[in-house]
Amino acid sequence: MDLSCTPEEEDFRARLRRWLGEVLPKLPAPPAATDWPGRRAYDTAWQRMLYDAGYAGLHWPRDAGGQGATPAQHLIFLEETERAGAPYVGANFVGLLHAGPTLAAEGTAEQRARWLPPILRGEEIWCQGFSEPDAGSDLAALRTRAVRDGDDYVISGAKIWTSHAEVADWCELLVRTDPAAPRHRGISWLAMPMDAPGVTVRPLRTLAGSTEFAEVFLDEVRVPVTHRVGAENDGWRVTMVTLSFERGTAFVGEVVACRRVLGELARAARANGRWDDAVLRRRLGRLSAEFTALWRLTQWNVSEAMRGAARGGQRGSGGVPGAGGSVFKLRYSHARQELYDAAAEVLGAGALDADHAWVADRLSSLSYTIAAGTSQIQQNIVAERILGLPKGR
Repeated sequence: MDLSCTPEEEDFRARLRRWLGEVLPKLPAPPAATDWPGRRAYDTAWQRMLYDAGYAGLHWPRDAGGQGATPAQHLIFLEETERAGAPYVGANFVGLLHAGPTLAAEGTAEQRARWLPPILRGEEIWCQGFSEPDAGSDLAALRTRAVRDGDDYVISGAKIWTSHAEVADWCELLVRTDPAAPRHRGISWLAMPMDAPGVTVRPLRTLAGSTEFAEVFLDEVRVPVTHRVGAENDGWRVTMVTLSFERGTAFVGEVVACRRVLGELARAARANGRWDDAVLRRRLGRLSAEFTALWRLTQWNVSEAMRGAARGGQRGSGGVPGAGGSVFKLRYSHARQELYDAAAEVLGAGALDADHAWVADRLSSLSYTIAAGTSQIQQNIVAERILGLPKGR
């Protein structure tokens, strides 16, 4: 893979830099971290600006409302927006990074027309209803039940760790539609309106004091059958598409952010005298190599997914990250934890200040080896799908 930029790509970078330089100084101050309605409004306003400027859904296919940009342009966009300090996807990361790409790959024409434009314009927010209180990290053990009743499913159950549920309009929801089928084959993927009767959201407070997660309780919630993505009981396969996006491309922008934080750590260490510690310098140097390698792996994964789309020739057969996403997610989760452990070493006693951004990020980094599939699950995927090892008994 050629990792150098073409003249056209450098022109794209220059135009993007000019646009960011014009619009970012005009943005209002971001709302407080605990003001979720305010954060929703801020994030969706930024998304609308991206849409109006032609940068929303940059790498989505044109028939899904995107710009059909090359993988290199997508990665340049992520680099430049992070470098300029632009807002991240924020409250609608599920819609933009998980549900939207899944709908683009697996949805019907009607579903794509209904849901993708509002996601790209910043008009509707999505959350993810996958994990359950009694299932742990075994997603296939989910129990939320959906019973067919005419043109609707009637759903009862509970979900947990549902990001931004309190400000979401829609939920990508996994339900069990055939309890008698093998557990991976009786699941369906639904789009559920969060304002439907019977939906109750209860925010959860994290170790860092934030409330972006919630429990969601479903009491005979009716969802139209037309909101099912994929065939009934084929939800596990559709879910693997969603998780491929979550593991393969959803963390891409965060790699860029980690590389920026690493530079900040080096400057802070020079300023407070910690740079004299040779062990710390070696640690930061190794982390620099780690994140450079992760960025190159990201480039490779995105390029491979796009090449698969070109070879596939059909919507849904390509553009989906493969097992390489699990390699990335596994290593990135641990590298991020190591980065913020190094931040605590640089801060010294300041690592006890919960208000410091690095301290809050260190606490949140603990979840990364669990979110989007535990490290143990990623190790199994790498062992079985890449190395060809037999499944464990």
